[in-house]
Amino acid sequence: MADPYSTLGVPRSASEKDIKSAYRKLAKELHPDRNKDNPKAAERFSEVTNAYDLLSDKDKRAQFDRGEIDAEGNPTNPFGGMGGGFGGGGHPGGQRGFRPEDFQGFSQENVDLGDIFEGLFGGGRASSRGRGDPFGGRRAPPPKGADIAYTLRVPFTDAASLKDQRITLADGKTIDLKLPKGVEDGTQMRLKGKGEQGPGGAGDGLVTIRIDRHKLYKREGDDVRFDLPITLDEAVNGAKVRVPTVDGPVMMTIKAGTSGGSVLRLKGKGFSKKDGSRGDQLVTLEIQLPGDLGELAKRLDGWKDESDPRSKLGV
Repeated sequence: MADPYSTLGVPRSASEKDIKSAYRKLAKELHPDRNKDNPKAAERFSEVTNAYDLLSDKDKRAQFDRGEIDAEGNPTNPFGGMGGGFGGGGHPGGQRGFRPEDFQGFSQENVDLGDIFEGLFGGGRASSRGRGDPFGGRRAPPPKGADIAYTLRVPFTDAASLKDQRITLADGKTIDLKLPKGVEDGTQMRLKGKGEQGPGGAGDGLVTIRIDRHKLYKREGDDVRFDLPITLDEAVNGAKVRVPTVDGPVMMTIKAGTSGGSVLRLKGKGFSKKDGSRGDQLVTLEIQLPGDLGELAKRLDGWKDESDPRSKLGV
Protein backbone atom coordinates (compact mmCIF):
# COMPACT_ATOMS: atom_id res chain seq x y z
CA MET A 1 0.00 0.00 0.00
CA ALA A 2 1.30 3.47 -0.82
CA ASP A 3 2.28 6.00 1.81
CA PRO A 4 -1.07 7.21 3.33
CA TYR A 5 0.05 10.85 3.22
CA SER A 6 0.75 10.53 -0.50
CA THR A 7 -2.56 8.73 -1.02
CA LEU A 8 -4.46 11.65 0.49
CA GLY A 9 -2.14 14.23 -1.07
CA VAL A 10 -1.18 15.91 2.21
CA PRO A 11 2.22 16.57 3.84
CA ARG A 12 3.29 14.76 6.99
CA SER A 13 2.79 17.99 8.92
CA ALA A 14 -0.91 18.12 7.94
CA SER A 15 -3.40 18.86 10.71
CA GLU A 16 -6.38 16.65 11.52
CA LYS A 17 -8.58 19.20 9.79
CA ASP A 18 -6.41 19.11 6.62
CA ILE A 19 -6.51 15.32 6.56
CA LYS A 20 -10.27 15.23 7.00
CA SER A 21 -10.79 17.87 4.32
CA ALA A 22 -8.57 16.03 1.83
CA TYR A 23 -10.40 12.76 2.49
CA ARG A 24 -13.84 14.31 2.01
CA LYS A 25 -12.81 15.80 -1.30
CA LEU A 26 -11.35 12.55 -2.63
CA ALA A 27 -14.19 10.40 -1.27
CA LYS A 28 -16.71 12.61 -3.01
CA GLU A 29 -14.86 12.35 -6.33
CA LEU A 30 -14.19 8.61 -6.14
CA HIS A 31 -17.39 7.34 -4.50
CA PRO A 32 -18.64 4.17 -6.27
CA ASP A 33 -22.07 5.71 -6.77
CA ARG A 34 -20.46 8.33 -9.02
CA ASN A 35 -18.12 5.93 -10.81
CA LYS A 36 -20.20 2.83 -11.51
CA ASP A 37 -18.38 2.18 -14.79
CA ASN A 38 -14.89 2.83 -13.43
CA PRO A 39 -13.51 -0.06 -11.32
CA LYS A 40 -10.22 1.79 -10.84
CA ALA A 41 -12.09 4.56 -9.06
CA ALA A 42 -13.54 2.02 -6.63
CA GLU A 43 -10.05 0.64 -5.96
CA ARG A 44 -8.72 4.13 -5.45
CA PHE A 45 -11.67 4.92 -3.14
CA SER A 46 -10.73 1.93 -0.99
CA GLU A 47 -7.09 3.09 -0.80
CA VAL A 48 -8.15 6.59 0.20
CA THR A 49 -10.48 5.23 2.90
CA ASN A 50 -7.76 2.97 4.32
CA ALA A 51 -5.31 5.85 4.39
CA TYR A 52 -7.82 8.03 6.22
CA ASP A 53 -8.58 5.23 8.70
CA LEU A 54 -4.93 5.14 9.68
CA LEU A 55 -4.19 8.88 9.77
CA SER A 56 -7.42 9.81 11.54
CA ASP A 57 -6.39 7.55 14.46
CA LYS A 58 -3.92 9.57 16.56
CA ASP A 59 -2.20 6.51 18.02
CA LYS A 60 -1.84 4.71 14.70
CA ARG A 61 -0.62 7.87 12.98
CA ALA A 62 2.05 8.33 15.65
CA GLN A 63 3.11 4.69 15.30
CA PHE A 64 3.34 5.05 11.53
CA ASP A 65 5.38 8.26 11.79
CA ARG A 66 7.81 6.47 14.14
CA GLY A 67 8.07 3.58 11.70
CA GLU A 68 6.51 1.08 14.11
CA ILE A 69 3.71 0.07 11.73
CA ASP A 70 3.32 0.08 7.96
CA ALA A 71 0.60 1.65 5.82
CA GLU A 72 -1.60 -1.41 6.44
CA GLY A 73 -1.33 -0.92 10.21
CA ASN A 74 0.87 -4.01 10.67
CA PRO A 75 4.05 -3.91 12.82
CA THR A 76 7.13 -3.32 10.70
CA ASN A 77 9.33 -5.38 13.06
CA PRO A 78 7.22 -7.59 15.32
CA PHE A 79 10.21 -9.55 16.70
CA GLY A 80 12.72 -6.71 17.06
CA GLY A 81 14.28 -6.10 20.46
CA MET A 82 13.45 -9.55 21.91
CA GLY A 83 17.02 -10.68 22.21
CA GLY A 84 18.09 -14.33 22.10
CA GLY A 85 17.47 -16.02 18.77
CA PHE A 86 14.97 -13.32 17.60
CA GLY A 87 16.72 -10.40 15.92
CA GLY A 88 20.27 -9.12 16.41
CA GLY A 89 23.11 -11.16 14.93
CA GLY A 90 24.31 -8.31 12.76
CA HIS A 91 20.93 -7.84 11.12
CA PRO A 92 19.64 -4.33 11.89
CA GLY A 93 16.09 -4.35 13.16
CA GLY A 94 16.15 -8.14 13.48
CA GLN A 95 14.37 -8.57 10.14
CA ARG A 96 16.01 -11.73 8.82
CA GLY A 97 13.41 -14.50 9.23
CA PHE A 98 13.75 -17.66 11.33
CA ARG A 99 16.53 -20.17 10.92
CA PRO A 100 17.02 -23.56 12.63
CA GLU A 101 19.94 -22.22 14.67
CA ASP A 102 17.64 -19.59 16.16
CA PHE A 103 16.10 -22.36 18.29
CA GLN A 104 19.38 -23.75 19.68
CA GLY A 105 19.00 -25.06 23.23
CA PHE A 106 15.48 -26.36 22.66
CA SER A 107 14.67 -29.97 21.99
CA GLN A 108 11.68 -31.40 20.21
CA GLU A 109 10.72 -33.29 23.35
CA ASN A 110 10.03 -30.23 25.49
CA VAL A 111 9.18 -27.41 23.09
CA ASP A 112 5.75 -26.52 21.81
CA LEU A 113 6.19 -23.76 19.24
CA GLY A 114 2.48 -23.06 19.47
CA ASP A 115 2.96 -22.09 23.12
CA ILE A 116 5.76 -19.75 22.13
CA PHE A 117 3.67 -17.92 19.59
CA GLU A 118 0.68 -17.93 21.89
CA GLY A 119 2.75 -16.16 24.53
CA LEU A 120 4.08 -13.67 22.02
CA PHE A 121 0.70 -12.74 20.61
CA GLY A 122 -1.34 -12.75 23.80
CA GLY A 123 -3.74 -15.61 23.14
CA GLY A 124 -4.30 -18.72 21.02
CA ARG A 125 -3.89 -18.99 17.30
CA ALA A 126 -7.22 -17.22 16.94
CA SER A 127 -6.77 -14.38 19.42
CA SER A 128 -9.92 -12.87 20.89
CA ARG A 129 -8.61 -9.46 19.86
CA GLY A 130 -9.21 -10.11 16.19
CA ARG A 131 -9.35 -13.26 14.07
CA GLY A 132 -6.65 -13.46 11.46
CA ASP A 133 -4.78 -10.55 13.10
CA PRO A 134 -2.41 -11.87 15.81
CA PHE A 135 -1.46 -8.32 16.81
CA GLY A 136 -4.98 -7.38 17.83
CA GLY A 137 -5.38 -4.68 15.19
CA ARG A 138 -8.96 -3.79 14.36
CA ARG A 139 -9.72 -1.68 11.34
CA ALA A 140 -11.89 1.34 12.14
CA PRO A 141 -15.35 1.34 10.56
CA PRO A 142 -15.63 3.49 7.44
CA PRO A 143 -16.62 7.08 8.32
CA LYS A 144 -20.02 8.51 7.57
CA GLY A 145 -20.47 11.48 5.27
CA ALA A 146 -20.27 15.04 6.54
CA ASP A 147 -23.20 16.71 8.29
CA ILE A 148 -24.94 19.54 6.42
CA ALA A 149 -25.94 22.70 8.32
CA TYR A 150 -29.21 24.46 7.53
CA THR A 151 -30.77 27.68 8.85
CA LEU A 152 -34.58 27.78 8.90
CA ARG A 153 -36.30 31.14 9.41
CA VAL A 154 -39.69 30.74 11.08
CA PRO A 155 -42.39 33.44 11.35
CA PHE A 156 -43.08 34.52 14.95
CA THR A 157 -46.69 33.33 14.96
CA ASP A 158 -45.77 29.99 13.36
CA ALA A 159 -43.18 29.34 16.06
CA ALA A 160 -45.69 30.16 18.82
CA SER A 161 -48.35 27.83 17.41
CA LEU A 162 -45.88 25.14 16.23
CA LYS A 163 -47.01 25.28 12.64
CA ASP A 164 -45.19 22.81 10.36
CA GLN A 165 -42.42 24.37 8.27
CA ARG A 166 -41.28 23.34 4.80
CA ILE A 167 -37.53 23.11 4.25
CA THR A 168 -35.56 22.41 1.06
CA LEU A 169 -32.57 20.09 1.51
CA ALA A 170 -29.24 20.15 -0.32
CA ASP A 171 -30.40 17.42 -2.71
CA GLY A 172 -33.36 19.57 -3.81
CA LYS A 173 -35.98 17.55 -1.92
CA THR A 174 -38.44 19.31 0.39
CA ILE A 175 -39.83 18.01 3.66
CA ASP A 176 -42.38 19.31 6.17
CA LEU A 177 -40.63 19.83 9.48
CA LYS A 178 -42.50 19.59 12.79
CA LEU A 179 -41.23 22.20 15.24
CA PRO A 180 -40.36 20.81 18.70
CA LYS A 181 -42.26 21.80 21.84
CA GLY A 182 -40.51 24.63 23.63
CA VAL A 183 -38.86 25.86 20.42
CA GLU A 184 -36.67 28.94 20.85
CA ASP A 185 -34.51 31.11 18.63
CA GLY A 186 -31.33 29.05 18.11
CA THR A 187 -32.95 25.65 18.74
CA GLN A 188 -31.19 22.92 16.72
CA MET A 189 -32.86 19.91 15.14
CA ARG A 190 -31.08 16.83 13.75
CA LEU A 191 -32.34 15.17 10.56
CA LYS A 192 -30.93 11.64 10.48
CA GLY A 193 -29.35 10.62 7.19
CA LYS A 194 -29.92 13.98 5.49
CA GLY A 195 -26.23 14.89 5.22
CA GLU A 196 -23.56 14.02 2.66
CA GLN A 197 -23.02 10.43 1.56
CA GLY A 198 -19.91 8.63 2.81
CA PRO A 199 -18.46 5.11 2.78
CA GLY A 200 -20.09 4.41 6.15
CA GLY A 201 -23.45 5.94 5.26
CA ALA A 202 -24.95 9.41 5.13
CA GLY A 203 -24.28 12.12 7.68
CA ASP A 204 -27.08 14.15 9.26
CA GLY A 205 -28.74 17.46 8.56
CA LEU A 206 -28.39 20.02 11.38
CA VAL A 207 -31.17 22.62 11.30
CA THR A 208 -30.85 25.83 13.35
CA ILE A 209 -34.17 27.61 13.97
CA ARG A 210 -34.23 31.40 13.67
CA ILE A 211 -37.51 33.00 14.81
CA ASP A 212 -38.36 36.24 13.03
CA ARG A 213 -39.37 39.34 14.96
CA HIS A 214 -42.95 40.61 14.83
CA LYS A 215 -44.16 44.18 14.47
CA LEU A 216 -46.83 43.72 17.18
CA TYR A 217 -45.64 40.99 19.53
CA LYS A 218 -42.62 40.49 21.77
CA ARG A 219 -41.64 37.22 23.40
CA GLU A 220 -41.03 37.10 27.15
CA GLY A 221 -40.12 33.56 28.15
CA ASP A 222 -43.10 31.46 27.09
CA ASP A 223 -45.44 34.49 27.15
CA VAL A 224 -46.22 36.98 24.38
CA ARG A 225 -46.49 40.69 25.17
CA PHE A 226 -48.75 43.01 23.21
CA ASP A 227 -49.72 46.69 23.63
CA LEU A 228 -53.40 47.38 22.88
CA PRO A 229 -54.58 50.97 22.27
CA ILE A 230 -58.09 51.78 23.62
CA THR A 231 -60.19 54.95 23.67
CA LEU A 232 -60.88 57.04 26.76
CA ASP A 233 -64.54 56.11 26.41
CA GLU A 234 -63.71 52.36 26.46
CA ALA A 235 -61.55 52.84 29.54
CA VAL A 236 -64.20 54.87 31.43
CA ASN A 237 -67.32 52.98 30.43
CA GLY A 238 -65.88 49.52 29.67
CA ALA A 239 -66.22 47.64 26.39
CA LYS A 240 -65.72 44.42 24.48
CA VAL A 241 -62.88 44.82 21.99
CA ARG A 242 -61.32 42.63 19.31
CA VAL A 243 -57.70 41.68 20.10
CA PRO A 244 -55.16 40.05 17.71
CA THR A 245 -53.29 36.97 19.00
CA VAL A 246 -50.78 34.52 17.53
CA ASP A 247 -53.71 32.15 16.91
CA GLY A 248 -56.01 34.78 15.39
CA PRO A 249 -58.25 37.54 16.83
CA VAL A 250 -60.36 37.01 19.97
CA MET A 251 -62.85 39.16 21.94
CA MET A 252 -61.68 40.61 25.25
CA THR A 253 -63.69 42.46 27.92
CA ILE A 254 -62.43 45.73 29.37
CA LYS A 255 -64.02 46.65 32.69
CA ALA A 256 -65.35 50.15 33.27
CA GLY A 257 -62.82 52.40 34.96
CA THR A 258 -59.77 50.52 33.67
CA SER A 259 -56.59 52.58 33.88
CA GLY A 260 -53.97 52.88 31.19
CA GLY A 261 -51.06 50.51 31.74
CA SER A 262 -53.30 47.75 33.08
CA VAL A 263 -52.24 44.26 31.94
CA LEU A 264 -54.87 41.71 30.95
CA ARG A 265 -54.04 38.04 30.45
CA LEU A 266 -55.24 35.81 27.60
CA LYS A 267 -54.58 32.22 28.73
CA GLY A 268 -52.89 29.82 26.37
CA LYS A 269 -52.09 32.37 23.66
CA GLY A 270 -48.31 32.30 24.11
CA PHE A 271 -45.50 29.93 23.04
CA SER A 272 -45.60 26.19 23.57
CA LYS A 273 -43.65 24.78 26.50
CA LYS A 274 -41.62 21.56 26.57
CA ASP A 275 -44.40 19.86 28.55
CA GLY A 276 -46.92 20.64 25.79
CA SER A 277 -48.75 23.44 27.61
CA ARG A 278 -48.61 27.06 26.41
CA GLY A 279 -47.75 30.42 27.85
CA ASP A 280 -50.14 33.40 27.86
CA GLN A 281 -50.56 36.65 25.95
CA LEU A 282 -50.14 39.67 28.21
CA VAL A 283 -52.07 42.65 26.90
CA THR A 284 -51.03 46.09 28.14
CA LEU A 285 -53.76 48.73 27.71
CA GLU A 286 -52.77 52.13 26.34
CA ILE A 287 -55.42 54.87 26.57
CA GLN A 288 -55.33 57.16 23.56
CA LEU A 289 -56.98 60.57 23.59
CA PRO A 290 -58.89 61.71 20.49
CA GLY A 291 -57.03 63.69 17.87
CA ASP A 292 -59.43 66.63 18.26
CA LEU A 293 -59.68 67.56 21.94
CA GLY A 294 -62.22 70.38 21.43
CA GLU A 295 -65.32 68.33 22.22
CA LEU A 296 -63.62 66.60 25.15
CA ALA A 297 -62.52 69.94 26.59
CA LYS A 298 -66.09 71.24 26.43
CA ARG A 299 -67.39 68.19 28.30
CA LEU A 300 -64.74 68.57 30.99
CA ASP A 301 -65.20 72.33 31.38
CA GLY A 302 -65.48 73.14 35.06
CA TRP A 303 -64.50 69.59 36.16
CA LYS A 304 -61.21 68.79 37.85
CA ASP A 305 -59.85 65.44 38.93
CA GLU A 306 -58.91 65.84 42.59
CA SER A 307 -57.12 62.47 42.89
CA ASP A 308 -53.34 62.23 43.18
CA PRO A 309 -52.10 59.31 41.02
CA ARG A 310 -48.45 60.08 42.00
CA SER A 311 -48.96 59.96 45.73
CA LYS A 312 -47.34 56.53 46.05
CA LEU A 313 -44.20 57.78 44.32
CA GLY A 314 -43.19 59.96 47.24
CA VAL A 315 -42.88 63.11 45.16
